[in-house]
Amino acid sequence: MLPRISRCFSFTASRDWLYRHSFVIAGLRSVITDIGEGTTMHCWVPKLHRPCKPTLVLVHGFGANAMVLHVPAREDRVVSGHVLGEAHGVHRMSLVGISYGGFVGYSVAAQFPDVVERLVLCCAGVCLEEIDMKNGLFRVSNLDEAATILLPQTPDKLRELMKLSFVKPARGVPSWFLEDFIHVMCTNHIEQKRELLESILKGRQLSNLPKINKEQPTLIVWGEQDQIFPLELGYRLERVMSFLTTFFQGANPEGTFF
Repeated sequence: MLPRISRCFSFTASRDWLYRHSFVIAGLRSVITDIGEGTTMHCWVPKLHRPCKPTLVLVHGFGANAMVLHVPAREDRVVSGHVLGEAHGVHRMSLVGISYGGFVGYSVAAQFPDVVERLVLCCAGVCLEEIDMKNGLFRVSNLDEAATILLPQTPDKLRELMKLSFVKPARGVPSWFLEDFIHVMCTNHIEQKRELLESILKGRQLSNLPKINKEQPTLIVWGEQDQIFPLELGYRLERVMSFLTTFFQGANPEGTFF
């Protein structure tokens, strides 16, 4: 049962409002672009695009809410990223992908080498394979179990996600606060996100991973205590892209909420 104050005031929604306000003050505007086939993308873009300045695109992770993501785009439809850039007059960019955003970023870079100049992959398990789950690489044993944690609908499941996402997760967080977070952040597009989880792993083999152009410098950033995409996947990605990467190993940048 939520305390009386939470029935008329949402801490999580208020935080989102503050983010939106800070984005606007920073000179950004909210834009929703229809990229076809039932998919729309919500982005924050500069109010005034200056072609003389380099363009940096950030593709966030799986757990963001509709404030920064409207309908999640599947990795096999990443042409949307290219279309989105062209819609806003962007023809060359540097791209940063965090967690699942790294899957999308890698695919954009592989498909459009003339568009992506530089690439940064943060805790992105691009090199995972379907057999990795059976071999015990992850903390969960199947996709259904993963979905209940990555798409938490109860405070207990959200606490499990916090333990996986942070090296030092907050303790003693009241259930009413977590319920408020779930209501704002974890209740939109549940089925689409389940489909995304399935598409990430189903039939995935390292041998089928597309190659990135040797002229695209890539930085790999990974948390050495990452429990969502273990560090082994970072080393695996480094071996695949050894001719053009720099590998940075830190505490756990996955705390950006997967």
